[in-house]
Amino acid sequence: MKTYVVESPNSAFREVKVPTPQPSSGQVLVKILASGVNPLDIKIRAGEGGHARQPLPAVLGLDMAGVVAEVGDAVTGFQPGDEVFGMVGGVGGLQGTLAEFVVADAMSLALKPKTLTMQQSAAMPLVTITAWEGLIDRANVHAGQNVLIHAGAGGVGYAAVQIALARGAKVFTTVSDDKRSIIEALGAIAIDRNASVNDYVAEHTSGEGFDIVYDTLGGPVLDASFLAVKRYTGHVVSCLGWGTHALAPLSFRAATYSGVFTLLPLLSGSGRANHGHILQQSAKFAEQGQLKPLLAEQRFGKDIAAAYDAVGRGSKGKVVLEL
Repeated sequence: MKTYVVESPNSAFREVKVPTPQPSSGQVLVKILASGVNPLDIKIRAGEGGHARQPLPAVLGLDMAGVVAEVGDAVTGFQPGDEVFGMVGGVGGLQGTLAEFVVADAMSLALKPKTLTMQQSAAMPLVTITAWEGLIDRANVHAGQNVLIHAGAGGVGYAAVQIALARGAKVFTTVSDDKRSIIEALGAIAIDRNASVNDYVAEHTSGEGFDIVYDTLGGPVLDASFLAVKRYTGHVVSCLGWGTHALAPLSFRAATYSGVFTLLPLLSGSGRANHGHILQQSAKFAEQGQLKPLLAEQRFGKDIAAAYDAVGRGSKGKVVLEL
């Protein structure tokens, strides 16, 4: 099969033919039709993103959608011909999705949403799992809550806005002016990303704070989240809480914090079934019209270099390769 390998930091993608892998017990072989490109892939290609533990040379790519080609022993949930999607590799020494085929644990996959294309489905796994783990697994978002999501037009933020709305919450999100219409079209309330945290907490919550704050940016945005959360019952979630932060502002509000590290099941081998469960539930949301990725307007086909360059520049919408 064909794979596309990065040999050294920021080097070109080189086509390499290798034997097609065979699925072991509990695994499936998937023919990849679409491969999503995430900012993390850009960091790994640059020799950064040490938390992903993907030494070069490597086949990159976390997300994919495709068709089951073969199933291993003990696999009962899938059969050849099934259309599936998932986050299956590209970190921890695992083969990524810039390839004709990939072997994946069956438990980490789900049937592709019937209402979405292969390209749309390949854009979903990483960002949707990250949003879901924070809002539902950690914070148990539900109807009647006020939820603030930072960077709601970004990959994780866009999924998080839709998930919170689907669960009945009232959703607010920080956003730049040029992306305001994107999140307002979903039914969320836009907040200028440069606004003072005290000002928007006063305006939208009468100074009480938000029930849930999801930080998708880290750094000073996480610090601001500690000030924006509701006293006593509020919950801050972050998928980029890796820096050094003072917890006093959060403690003074008697609120709680959770971190999300979406890669952990791929890196550790433990917890992959939860990823499959999240994707199954997300597919139901998608089929009910409650969850849909925002794709970049430009189509890249098989032009891997152009797709990676677009993500590196900060594309509006998710970039997907059609393999």
